[in-house]
Amino acid sequence: MKLPGIFVKFVCVILLLFLNSCAFNLFNPFSENLSPNTVRHYDPNLPVRTVRTTSYSHREKELGGKYGALTASGRRVRYGRLRSAAADWSRYPLGTRFKMVGQPHVYVVEDYGRSLVGTGTIDIYKPTLKMMRSWGTRHVKIQVLEWGSYKSSSEILKGRLHYDHVRRMYNSIKAKS
Repeated sequence: MKLPGIFVKFVCVILLLFLNSCAFNLFNPFSENLSPNTVRHYDPNLPVRTVRTTSYSHREKELGGKYGALTASGRRVRYGRLRSAAADWSRYPLGTRFKMVGQPHVYVVEDYGRSLVGTGTIDIYKPTLKMMRSWGTRHVKIQVLEWGSYKSSSEILKGRLHYDHVRRMYNSIKAKS
């Protein structure tokens, strides 16, 4: 006799719930007891914040975009285990490192953008236009692993004060100190 699929699924769920009960705590697929080799994609001791993210690519044809694959900090954009991000440096200063909850990559703020100033938006670097467009706008949970330097941010911005958005970031950083 063949059992209907819905019945089998129901029995599996009941069995899983039973095995996950107090009497069988050794078998807990939802346990926080991870082996030393397990990579966790979040730190339960760090606060989680939800931020609006967009994406950018060095392949965009942008008005005044003369820097190509260089970030505002002078580094080449990165896309590996460590990835480039852009933000308002008065909110997320140069060098700020963060992870998106559930993602294995670490992002470092090393760029800024005119449309990011005055917002809490973080721009995530993507190496292709297709990847950039598919990211779109997303609200994601992040954990800041290490805050960057307002001093380093203001030193770079100081030489670029003829741009209004740079002046706004610079003045906002100076107001904090």
